[in-house]
Amino acid sequence: LRFSCRRGGGLVQAGESLRLSCIVSGFSFANYAIGWFRQAPGKEREGVSSISSNDDSTWIADSVKGRFSISSTRDNAKNTVYLQMSSLKSEDTALYFCAYAKSPRPGHTTLIFSADQVEVWGKGTLVTVSS
Repeated sequence: LRFSCRRGGGLVQAGESLRLSCIVSGFSFANYAIGWFRQAPGKEREGVSSISSNDDSTWIADSVKGRFSISSTRDNAKNTVYLQMSSLKSEDTALYFCAYAKSPRPGHTTLIFSADQVEVWGKGTLVTVSS
C-alpha cells in the first residue's frame, strides 16, 4: 500500500480555503476506507473525515462540519481522496494525515472515526492558518 500526499498544505489566512489530496495505490482489498486526521501541537490526533470505497459514504467531524468536505476519484490502480477545507480558522492549524483501513468483509461500508481503526498512515502535511 502506498500513500502519496500531494501538496495542499501551507500557510493561509483565516477564512481562506485549501484542498489536500492523498493518492493511495497498491491496495489489495476492494473495500476499504480512507480518512483524514489532524494533530495540533500538544493535542491528540483526531479524526476529521473519512470516505468508504464501497459506496462513497462519508463522515465529517462535528468540529469541521459545514466547512470541510471529502471526496474521491478512483481508477483501477489508484484512489485520490480530497479534503476540501473552507472558511479555515486558526484552530484548524495542524499536521494533517491521510489514513487507510480495510473493510472487514466485501461490500461493507467502512468509515474511519478514530486512530485505532487505522492500519496504514500517510505522511503528514502541515496546514497553518493565521488569524
